Amino acid sequence: MSIRAIFYDLDGTLRLNQPNSRIAFTEYAAELGLDYSNEDCLRAARWEHYYFAESPEKLEDQKNYQNKESFWTNYEYRQFINFGLAPSLAAELAPKMFTKMQNGYHPQDMIPSDLPGTLQTLKHRGFLLGVLSNRENSYSEYLSELGLGDFFDISISAGEAGFYKPTPEIFRYLLQKANISAEESVYIGDNYYADVVGSRNAGLFPVLYDVHGVFDSPDCPVIQQHGQIFSLLKESNLWLGNKN
Repeated sequence: MSIRAIFYDLDGTLRLNQPNSRIAFTEYAAELGLDYSNEDCLRAARWEHYYFAESPEKLEDQKNYQNKESFWTNYEYRQFINFGLAPSLAAELAPKMFTKMQNGYHPQDMIPSDLPGTLQTLKHRGFLLGVLSNRENSYSEYLSELGLGDFFDISISAGEAGFYKPTPEIFRYLLQKANISAEESVYIGDNYYADVVGSRNAGLFPVLYDVHGVFDSPDCPVIQQHGQIFSLLKESNLWLGNKN
């Protein structure tokens, strides 16, 4: 198979939060006196990915909780439930967690250290590079602020497309705008439910970017560093770009 395009998710893939929100959550949970295991943390992280992949629960919560505080307090309640807490304790702690996250969690943007070099090599080898995000608004200027804008030929937001991952329609919109076929395209993202399931259902070759090992034995190729894409494509017998 000849791969000509590499498309990326934005948040959690090209741009990371420093510190990670789940790390902040577990630190605050400890401050609230909770005991938890590594598996509790991973289970809650998998749920978080599921929830924000336009899950029925998220869509319902957006209808039921119209203001920021009520939505995110309910989110913290759901997070505690998936952390293993009883509903009564989750309801008690959710407002406290919302306040802690609101007042104390102020992450900075972080670009993975091997990302610029990887993108530069892909660009040199002739790949078309693009970004597809569930953000509402255009983020091309933001990519430039991150120092990544020159690498990408196209960037698409869900607000522009009128669809959200994981629906196949948003990937088809991207392919149409990029004038390339699904069979010639790879999509890399950190959310199994939104990025892998969505891109695969649209016919692209999906790759999960899973730095922290959140997903146990997923049914797709996995990388933990961006530079691993080269060996992965070789192992998958996918031709690399247009230049040697």
